[in-house]
Amino acid sequence: MRHRKIDNTPVELTELGFGASVIGNLYRVTPAEDAAAAVEAAWEAGVRYFDTAPHYGLGLSERRLGSALRDRPRDAYVVSSKVGRLLVPNEDPRGIDDEGFVVRDDLRRRWDFSRDGVLRSIEGTLERMGLDRLDVVYLHDPDDHWRQAAEEAMAALAELRDQGLIGAIGAGMNQSAMLARFVRETAADVVMLAGRYTLLDQSALDDVLPAALALGKSVVAVGVFNSGLLSRDRPAEGMKYDYQDAPPALVARARAMADVCAAHGTSLPAAAIAFPHTHPAIINVTLGMRNPEQVRRNVELHDQLIPDGLWDDLRAQGLIRSDVPRGHAGGRESRCL
Repeated sequence: MRHRKIDNTPVELTELGFGASVIGNLYRVTPAEDAAAAVEAAWEAGVRYFDTAPHYGLGLSERRLGSALRDRPRDAYVVSSKVGRLLVPNEDPRGIDDEGFVVRDDLRRRWDFSRDGVLRSIEGTLERMGLDRLDVVYLHDPDDHWRQAAEEAMAALAELRDQGLIGAIGAGMNQSAMLARFVRETAADVVMLAGRYTLLDQSALDDVLPAALALGKSVVAVGVFNSGLLSRDRPAEGMKYDYQDAPPALVARARAMADVCAAHGTSLPAAAIAFPHTHPAIINVTLGMRNPEQVRRNVELHDQLIPDGLWDDLRAQGLIRSDVPRGHAGGRESRCL
C-alpha cells in the first residue's frame, strides 16, 4: 500500500488508515477478539497507520490497539493519539459512559489543554498502549478552547516534537475554519479533518485545504461517509448524516450520486473513500474498522479504480462543487493520487 509523507516531518502514513474509535465500543460492544482480529486483518492488508484517542471508550481503544500491535516491529507502523480530554477518576459513576461508548464510567473526561494536561495525557496514553513513543499527536476537538489549545497545548507538543519525542503534531476537528487557523497560526504539521471534505460537504475548500496547500501542511481525512449516508450503494431514508437523521433532500442527492457512480462502474462508498484524494493536500483517509469483515470491505473499496470522468460528471450535474480539484499526479485514472 502506498505511503504518503506528512510534509516537513519524518512521518509517513499509508494512504488508508485504521480508525480505532469503534474498537473502543463506539455505540455498541465490540468483542475483544473482533478488535484484535480487525487489527490483524488491517496489518495483513498493508495498513500501517493506526489512530486512537483517550476519548474512545475511556481508554479501551488505546489498550486494545496497543495490545494488538505489541508484537509488531515498532518502526514498521505509525500510531497517532490525541490530547485535550484528560481521563480522571469519576467521583459519581452511573454505570455506563454517556458519550457514546458502551464502557463502564469509572473514569471521566476532563477538558485540559494546559501544558501539564498535555504531558499527563500523553503519559497515560503510552502507559495504556504499552508504547515508548507516539508518532503523531493531535489536539482533540479544541473548538471551545482556542487560546489555551493554540498557545499552551500546541507549544508543549512542538517542544516534544523538536526534542524528537513525537514525529508530527496537529489538531483534529469536525470543523474546518479553526483547523485553518491551526495551519496558519501554529506549529501544526498535520490536521485531521472530519466530514468537511466529502462528496456531500466540500466546505474545507474555503479555508483549511488552500491554507494547507499554500503552507506545505498535510491533511488526514476522516468521516468520509458523513456518519453513514455515503456508506451504502443505495442510500435509504433514516440513514445518518453528521450524527442526525439525514434530511430527505440530502438522501435524494446521495441517491443521485449513487446513480452516477453506477454509470461509471463503481459504487457510492468507493467514490466516498476516493474523493478526498482529489485534493493534493490530503495524504490519507482513515476509516473506522470494527472487525475483519469491515477491514476487508474497506480495503476492497479503497483499492477500486475510480475513473476521473466520475468527478467530471458529478461536477456537471451540480452534485459536487465546480471548484473541486481535478486530481493530481498527472491525472492518473485511479483515486487521482
